[in-house]
Amino acid sequence: METTLRGVGVSHGVAIGEVRHMGTAALEPPAKQNPAQDAEREQGRARKAVDAVAADLIARGNLAGGEAQAVLEAQAMMAQDPELMADVERRVTVGSSAERAVYDAFAAYRALLAGAGEYLAGRVADLDDVRNRIVARLLGVPMPGVPDSDEPYVLIARDLAPADTALLDPALVLGFVTEEGGPTSHSAILARALGVPAVVALPGAGDLSEGTLIAVDGSTGEVFVEPSEQKRGELERAAAERKAALAASSGPGTTSDGHKVPLLANVGGPGDVPAAVEAGAEGVGLFRTEFLFLDDSERAPSEEKQIEAYRKVLEAFPEGRVVVRVLDAGADKPLDFLTPADEPNPALGVRGLRTLLDHPDVLHTQLTALARAAEGLPVYLEVMAPMVADRMDAKAFADACREAGLRAKFGAMVEIPSAALRARSILQEVEFLSLGTNDLAQYTFAADRQVGAVARLQDPWQPALLDLVALSAEAAKAEGKSCGVCGEAASDPLLACVLTGLGVTSLSMGAASIPYVRAALAKHTLAQCERAAAAARAVDTAEEARAAARAVLSGE
Repeated sequence: METTLRGVGVSHGVAIGEVRHMGTAALEPPAKQNPAQDAEREQGRARKAVDAVAADLIARGNLAGGEAQAVLEAQAMMAQDPELMADVERRVTVGSSAERAVYDAFAAYRALLAGAGEYLAGRVADLDDVRNRIVARLLGVPMPGVPDSDEPYVLIARDLAPADTALLDPALVLGFVTEEGGPTSHSAILARALGVPAVVALPGAGDLSEGTLIAVDGSTGEVFVEPSEQKRGELERAAAERKAALAASSGPGTTSDGHKVPLLANVGGPGDVPAAVEAGAEGVGLFRTEFLFLDDSERAPSEEKQIEAYRKVLEAFPEGRVVVRVLDAGADKPLDFLTPADEPNPALGVRGLRTLLDHPDVLHTQLTALARAAEGLPVYLEVMAPMVADRMDAKAFADACREAGLRAKFGAMVEIPSAALRARSILQEVEFLSLGTNDLAQYTFAADRQVGAVARLQDPWQPALLDLVALSAEAAKAEGKSCGVCGEAASDPLLACVLTGLGVTSLSMGAASIPYVRAALAKHTLAQCERAAAAARAVDTAEEARAAARAVLSGE
């Protein structure tokens, strides 16, 4: 009998297929004791396994490219963390086997992170994956990963590690469903980049029996178990209609009455550029530069290395707009040479612009590299700072840009509620705003963006979040300046129309979402978008906001 389950849709499209469950490694090795004379041999085994896993993660990242590469390189650094390795070797010295020492050392570090209030829950999931891979290699058992199958299927997992998500084969993995995760988790972001339909935060997903036929709607978050022929037909027709609309959609982003809404791409490095160009991105709305700094956690990349990487992206968009976010380190992206190691609450500590202002040499080198990379190119370069809290932050960043001789627009990201509330004040110092809706939701609702249990509070349809977007857009309009959205909210076609109605002047998203958003905007007038935005803000829950906007735009 057909039943319907509801999770959080994070990647558009419909997938219909049989369930296959993610394979797992043996998580806990036996607690056997080894003679003292075997300690050196066991330590060598541990080091060899750690290095092999790190090399495998880096190789997977090189194959995947783009944002996936940055995520996997961060995992490789985690595997080779010197403090963790020292703990492993200490445990071996007192009699543990290599595999047990790895398991226990990672468990101790995991407990420290969990004890910090799960603000680093995303890193905990990544840590578990690294541990499983090292232990699996030491035990000689298969690595955790996607199941072997000759037939296409829908993948079910408790959560998906970036190393697995990055290399999913869309020809075999029709879609995936996870019990944990949220709309801004690593797996969700990578799923959108791959164009694989996905639903996360679905309680009980692991209880679905192997081989069960399910239909996954990555737009609505619905999962239909044993769908009827009628339901399958409805979903397939809807998918075909969306596909036809996408094929007919091209050119710049505009509403049906000609109101321009530039559609830009979020990129994590040069590897993401081809997909952005192919999708028809009108530029880059968020160029994440962290990928350059993850290669070596001990020191910042040289100015020459930065120039080379930045120029590759700038050259891809002649006459286009490229918005670069300077290094956003701290919280879930720690760097040994920059971020404090002992903060009790890193998400609320020294991160983003605060980190860079504490290390002005790092900021100056990056700004100088951007200035040199843009020399002679017909590109509209804009540079923005992450985690701006107030006008003082904005002024400090603008002053640093001028000191570096940067000929570009200077902007501020709105990720902290104070920045939205005082947006007009901040705009006295900078020339544009860019709303990072992922972090703005996190800080507005005190809801960690990596924790599935609070996923409903990470929903970008929350009316309180829409209110903050509206405040920022209204402030920008009053100052005659621009206000874009570069968070994952922009990738939802329906919400993109609402954001346009709120006064947002550009939308930036993963390349795979651009055709969907372009097609949605082209079907509605600006006035319709404004009415949908007003309807969404007039209710009290995310579900009601979504339904209210849909009713306006569908003419119900």
